[in-house]
Amino acid sequence: MKPAVRKLRHPDDYAAVASILNFVWPEPTTGERLREEEEKIPPGQLHYDDDGKLGGWDRPKWVVEDEAGRVVAYAIAWRAPWTEPGTLHHSVVVHPEARGRGIGRDLYAVLLGWALEVRASRLVDFIKESDEASLAFAERRGYVKERRMFESVLELDRYEADAGLAASIGEAERSGIRFVTLADEPGEASERKLHELYRVTHPDIPGYTGDFPWFEEWKKWSIDVPGARPEWFHIAKDGDRYVGVAALVRNEQTEALYHEYTGVLPEYRGRRIALALKLLGIRSAQAAGTPYLRTHNDSANAPMLRINRDLLGFRAEPGSCKMVRELDGA
Repeated sequence: MKPAVRKLRHPDDYAAVASILNFVWPEPTTGERLREEEEKIPPGQLHYDDDGKLGGWDRPKWVVEDEAGRVVAYAIAWRAPWTEPGTLHHSVVVHPEARGRGIGRDLYAVLLGWALEVRASRLVDFIKESDEASLAFAERRGYVKERRMFESVLELDRYEADAGLAASIGEAERSGIRFVTLADEPGEASERKLHELYRVTHPDIPGYTGDFPWFEEWKKWSIDVPGARPEWFHIAKDGDRYVGVAALVRNEQTEALYHEYTGVLPEYRGRRIALALKLLGIRSAQAAGTPYLRTHNDSANAPMLRINRDLLGFRAEPGSCKMVRELDGA
């Protein structure tokens, strides 16, 4: 019996899907984590703006079963309400042992058919830069490399910051900056100030497109996520104003922390506040017994790459390429 594409069954397929995603994701996930994320999202509701561009949100998912009934491939097409009009993000992943049999071709054809049906105008996928076969698969279908995302890892065993770098914390404090965590200032008022800081600084990330989530959605995906703790949100304050943040999230499987976000208001940049926040995050990670920190940066984000790679000593790892396909006539 030929492997067959079908819709994902919620929640039965998530354990198998997690095992497939763990071949390509930098940090492992679980079926339970995927299920929890899915249940945080209301049913899809697509619409079109005044220019006829696709809007709203949805996230259809498909899997492929082999002859023995095992899930060997997974695909998802998704957009959020704040995604750039017309754009669909997607992933197509085939178990390494099932590659070379046309499974990815058939699965992608189903995903593409749905994208054309809903009149998407742009498809976006992120593919590991070391996965030459997948990059070639995408390029044969009209995708082009738009930009690169770098992965970086900092091993924390016996890590000690250079004294000159560590001095950045005191320098910022002497200039009137105070460092706190969300644990020091809990509550919705603080969360809303943090949301505003994210909203203002997010557009400065190279390659960022679309709008920014409103408070409730931002909190759902930034604060109320597994592995996030208030003491791992390091905040720089000027008076009562939040002017910088570095946020960490823990992966319970590896016990590692991910530097999920770092941002400083434009008028406060150039004062080594981001470096100080990063160092405070490293101290938190070491205090928690974390084996390593992982983060990612856009290839065009030279200031943050300099902090991570040149100053703090993060080790470069293979990153991913943003692959984009324009859909003619959509």
